[in-house]
Amino acid sequence: MAGGKQTPRQRMMGILYLVLLGLVALSVPDSLLDAFKNIKNSLDTSSSNVQKGIETTYTTFENSKLKEQHERAQPIYDKAKKASAVAKALNDYIQALRDQLVAEGGGINPNTNDVEARDNLDISPRIMITQKKGDELRQKIEDTRSQLLGLLTEKEKQGVNFSLNVDVPTSTSGLKKTWEDAYFGEGIPLGATLTTLAKIQTDTKNAESEIVKKILGEVDVAQVTLDQFGAVAVAPTSYVIAGQPYTADIFLTAYDSKSNPTITVNGSTIGVADGKGKYTVNTSKEGVFTYSGSISVKGPDGTKTYSLPTQTYQVSRPSAVVSPDKMNVLYIGVPNPVSVSAPGISKENLRVSMTGGTLSGSGGHYTVTVSQLGEATINVSGELTKGKVTNLGSSLFRVKRIPDPKAQFAGKSGGNTSAANLRAQDRVFAKLEGFDFDAKFNVTRFTLMVAKPRQDVVILSATGGELSGAMRSLMNTVTPGTTVVFKDIIAVGPDGTQRGLDSIVLSAN
Repeated sequence: MAGGKQTPRQRMMGILYLVLLGLVALSVPDSLLDAFKNIKNSLDTSSSNVQKGIETTYTTFENSKLKEQHERAQPIYDKAKKASAVAKALNDYIQALRDQLVAEGGGINPNTNDVEARDNLDISPRIMITQKKGDELRQKIEDTRSQLLGLLTEKEKQGVNFSLNVDVPTSTSGLKKTWEDAYFGEGIPLGATLTTLAKIQTDTKNAESEIVKKILGEVDVAQVTLDQFGAVAVAPTSYVIAGQPYTADIFLTAYDSKSNPTITVNGSTIGVADGKGKYTVNTSKEGVFTYSGSISVKGPDGTKTYSLPTQTYQVSRPSAVVSPDKMNVLYIGVPNPVSVSAPGISKENLRVSMTGGTLSGSGGHYTVTVSQLGEATINVSGELTKGKVTNLGSSLFRVKRIPDPKAQFAGKSGGNTSAANLRAQDRVFAKLEGFDFDAKFNVTRFTLMVAKPRQDVVILSATGGELSGAMRSLMNTVTPGTTVVFKDIIAVGPDGTQRGLDSIVLSAN
């Protein structure tokens, strides 16, 4: 209230305000506060799981791309680490806020395993509103979101939709509130504030995970930069069966099809057509062979000669090529398409078998089915001449389970959505994202928690993925401000294994 001398009316209004706050504090039931605590604990667990996933992504990248393509992968790796540093700064700031609020609330009560003054209605508004911590937090969230999105290209930004934002929830009272007042202002108990901060930390981790995966995926995007001239030799293959000719196209990069450069190979001039020279040599015996040459081009500044780097090719007996059509592993529970070929041998003359699984198909196209983790081997032999079968080799594959799907309700795995959207849904889904195979997961059971402001939390469980009748009746009562949580979600996929999925936390607006 304002300073200076107060009128009797002002003093009376102040006393009534204090009495009202006391009555509101008494109206916060322990069951609701327990629900906030449980949700907060679940969110903290989810953040920890996402962090483990991020660390696994980094480890995989470090052990593969960073070693195999260090020069190209290092800048991409550094950019991903920058995203993690940006997210960590926000996460650390929020954690400091949580620690301050817990300290203000008397620390953790060992009996409830929650903050002592969890029903206090004064601490949150004082620190977050009066001391402007809410303003600082909102600005840091906006800055973090902007910095994370700034690390992506315009194409990569398409489809990015994480819940790290400061959108103001829709008010049913008609009163316009700021983001800070809506989540931390008058009437918000300390326990609810701590839960909100935990949710923002989870949103931050999810945003970091999405950005890091997109950035690290850049290493697999083909890049072509035509910034200088150079001589190039391109051959259909450097592996030739004895008796077949070896052929290579030799041309100047960024070449003009109307130009006629002079191309020499091993001291001899070769023919040129449409700016390209074709080098052909017979392969009558096995061994490793090399060739080099040059390309001379007439330009405004005279003739320039570009050296052709030494090229190597090998002539040897036939060997098999086995390649998975989709990935470098075989997955349990789904048909794995595999193509098999051998240079110089028709697909009809191939003989394909395997250990560690079953194989069907013909004509170079096969379907592999595996059922146990570990390894599987595909063996290939071929009929080079009539009646003579030769072993061409084998390929070893890793056998893995299908990745865990992501639980979704109302098309979301967390964040905010309208109360009408929540009321209109009747099923929990388990969806695989970014997986090349058509693998479907079915939810077999889950638990639903509905927490309305100042009401007891209602908890129901169901088998299958569809809401039970009681759950539908409960969801029909969802209004803005309600928190809906789906937890203990179990799904079963094509491989028959049960998967425990992350909880879904949705806020109705």
